Amino acid sequence: MMRRSTILRTLLAAALLLPGLAAAQAAPALKIGVVDFARLVKESPQAEATLKALENEFAPRQRDLVAKQNELKDRQAKLQKDAAVMGADERRNAESKFRDDERELGRRVNAFQEDINVRRNEELGKLQVDLLREVQSFAKQRGYDLIVGDGVLYATQSLDLTAQILASVQAGYKAKPAAPAKP
Repeated sequence: MMRRSTILRTLLAAALLLPGLAAAQAAPALKIGVVDFARLVKESPQAEATLKALENEFAPRQRDLVAKQNELKDRQAKLQKDAAVMGADERRNAESKFRDDERELGRRVNAFQEDINVRRNEELGKLQVDLLREVQSFAKQRGYDLIVGDGVLYATQSLDLTAQILASVQAGYKAKPAAPAKP
């Protein structure tokens, strides 16, 4: 009797599980890929072109600031050399003017850094949007159901699509004409 009850329970459990197993086997396999988006941004030709354009955009201001820094160093050396032969009022005025110019240069350097950071963030945002579109296009063209980015703790190398997408981005970039840098 006990044996018969165990057999009935086992048959009942199997009957309940079989439709679920059959449905799982009948479901199409998901095609999943992983993208290291930080690497994609870092190694894309668009990132390199964007950085070069930013360098060109800010080069004149940077040269001006370097020239002002050199001028201040020369003035400081001259002030230290001539301090012994200057009158007290003349030395005080020269030192005061030097400190004022030094503070002004410091403000200009800070403003320059802020401007660079703002522009870099603007361009990086545009680049990320473009690369996200490229990943989405890549996934649709190749029939992927899911592409995972940040937050992946483990993925086999066969799932990592970064190199393939990077090759696609590079090929697309070479085909487009270069955009003029912003003045």
